[in-house]
Amino acid sequence: MSVSGDGYWRRLMRRLTSDVTELDADDLSRKAEAVGAMRACDCKSGEEVTVMGRLRTVEMCPRDSAATLEAELFDGTEGVTLVWMGRRRIAGIEPGRTIKARGRIAVRDGRKVLYNPYYELQNAS
Repeated sequence: MSVSGDGYWRRLMRRLTSDVTELDADDLSRKAEAVGAMRACDCKSGEEVTVMGRLRTVEMCPRDSAATLEAELFDGTEGVTLVWMGRRRIAGIEPGRTIKARGRIAVRDGRKVLYNPYYELQNAS
């Protein structure tokens, strides 16, 4: 059998034996790279980045403190926390939604963070 045939069987076996979350993460990573976004695992503190992924969680801070909305974006490689200061809710920012976000990346408590990122809601596909 040809070399390309060997690749076909290898891909088929991987798809049949991998768990669904791993396959979903690979799919997210491929889609992000296709639209020109950086992989979250490659982003360094202080860089201007564009990332794309699915929102895993969205939470607002308690009512008695300064208003902030935080969302965890997962692109298939690593999570990035998106933080909007002065906001308690943003229409369309909800768990499961795919978005593209742009801003300067920082590190807070060992996690990558984008403060007040520019964002685009992506069509579900």
